[in-house]
Formats: sequence, structure tokens, C-alpha cells
Amino acid sequence: MSQPGRPRIGRISKELFSSYFKDIPSQPYHEPAPGRGSSSSHHRLRLIAWNPLSTWVATVTSEKTIRVWNPEKREHRYSTELRGHVAGIEKIAFNPAKEAELCSVSNDGAVKIWDVRTKACVSEIKGPSGAHSLAWAPDGSSLLVGNKRGELFQISPTKSAAVSSHQLGVDTNQMAFCWSGKKVFIPTVDGTIRILSYPELEPVLHTSYSAGDGGPAEFMLKGHTASCLTTELSPAGKYLATGGADSIIALFDTKDWICQRTISRMVGPVKCLSFTFDGTYLVGGSEEGSGIDVIHTETGELIHTFKTAGPCEAVAWSPTRYCLAYGDLGVLRIIDADKKPSQKP
Repeated sequence: MSQPGRPRIGRISKELFSSYFKDIPSQPYHEPAPGRGSSSSHHRLRLIAWNPLSTWVATVTSEKTIRVWNPEKREHRYSTELRGHVAGIEKIAFNPAKEAELCSVSNDGAVKIWDVRTKACVSEIKGPSGAHSLAWAPDGSSLLVGNKRGELFQISPTKSAAVSSHQLGVDTNQMAFCWSGKKVFIPTVDGTIRILSYPELEPVLHTSYSAGDGGPAEFMLKGHTASCLTTELSPAGKYLATGGADSIIALFDTKDWICQRTISRMVGPVKCLSFTFDGTYLVGGSEEGSGIDVIHTETGELIHTFKTAGPCEAVAWSPTRYCLAYGDLGVLRIIDADKKPSQKP
């Protein structure tokens, strides 16, 4: 169930962001202690996903288990454990239209739809072997799953088999839908980002010159010198952020599809991206370096750095407020602006 409402912090200006957050401690959410004979070494916390109301946050370590936390209750006894995959989980995402519906894809070739409230796997779709990316359509009625062979599978949460499959001819990474659900942005291993219609998965834009076969060439975004690993659309749809193996974050204007700025502060490949609920700030995650840099979207300025003990491969802003979840040395940590005692920016 949803948590009771509470006062929310409005927009925090870039001038006040650092001073506002500097005194707010991060809160750890510890996994259960390992049993006798188990390894005590830290797992990597590889994936984080918020549900649409920010009432749950799901995590995946290097194990085959999903843990869903209540952000208001840090003790693990209040969390929910979801088990069922027999190989490593590659991606998780909540249905944007249903608070308790979570999807996971795994190397075991299964796409699982979970009901977090009952802990049940309510649907399982087998077939997309090597699946490593997924994106829900904004209305929650379908999703796309991509594998390492450049195949895209259209999935319905209510069907036991993929609705359709499409071969793109090039390996793809973590994609994102536009907010109308009519386009999907597909990052590729050659560093480009394709813009395809949905559900047809045909190129939306073309250049003014011809391709080798005499037809118009497909227009693709180009902002990376190595594989483009992830994409994220800002909440207002003004910018498309892309992250690459070249450690670059690129921000494209979605009106003219021009790369407005690149951010080169990341250390190591950019594995994930996340905007604040108002689109004002952006963070990226990498399995190298330390600290989480907060970037002002409109200017590309470094606004603040959250200190961490190690690399943060998984970072995610809440979709409803200034609340950042991230993994540090295998532990989920959350910094919540609403927790600052009786002070407003």
C-alpha cells in the first residue's frame, strides 16, 4: 500500500543544492547477515529501481535475488525477497502504471513479472536468451526486452510468449521510451542511438542524403566514441541523456536532436543515468571511481558530489521527490531531502 502523504521539498535551486544536502546523512539498508559458512565479502549492488509512487525500491546484487525495500523502514525484516531466476538478473523495472508490478530479465532466458505485494511471479515469458535490457511502455501495457544478439522482443505482461521479435542487426543496450510511447531510443555498441517507432520498430527520422541502396539514410544520434550503454529521457522530455563506455554523458535536445553538451567527469563506463523528478539534475553510475556527481542539466555544471566509500554502479533518483538511492560497497543507501530537519531551501 502507499505510504501516508507528507510535506515534500519543492524545487531546490542549483545555488542552494550543495548547502542543502551537505548535512543530510545517507541511510543504509543492510541485507540479512550471511549464514554460517557463507562468504562475508561484499556483493556488488548492480541494479536499483523505484516504483512509480516511490513507495518501494528494488535492488539486485550479484546473486539471483531481488530485494524490495520500504524506504521508510530500513530493517531487512520489512523487505520482500523475490526468488526464481536460475541465472544472474540483468535488469529490473517497475511498471510505470502499476505500483506493485515489477519485471526482471535474466541470463536464464526468462522474463518474469512479479507482484511485489504477494511475492508471486504472476507471469513468465521464456525465449529471449541473453536478455540484458528492458523498458516499459509509458502506459504499462507492454515492454521491450533486448538481448546481446541485437534482437528486440515485444512482451505483454498477460501473455506467456513474446508478442513479436525484431532483429536490429547490431547489439543494443539499455533503451528508453518517449513519454507518448510512440518512439523508443535504442543505444548500440557502435556508439549511435537509433530512434525507432513503436510498436513497428522502424526508423522515425531520415537524413537528406541517400544511403547506399539509394533510399534515404536513417538519422541516428552520435555522441560517443565507444559503445553507448544506456539512455534516459528527462521527465519533461526536453533532453535525452546517453552514457557510454567512453565515460561520456551526452545530452541531446529532443527538438532539434543536437548534442547540447557532453559531461566528461565520469570515471569508467557509464552504466546508468537518472534525472531528478523535475529534470533539473542528473547523476550517472559506474563501477569505477568514487563519489556521485550531481550535474545541472541546463548548464552541465557540477553542483554537488555525494561522497561514497567506493564505486556506485547503480544510482537512481526517486520519481516523485529529491531522494537518491545508490549502492555503495554492496549496501543500498538513500539520501532523502525530506529528512532534513525543519529547514527549507
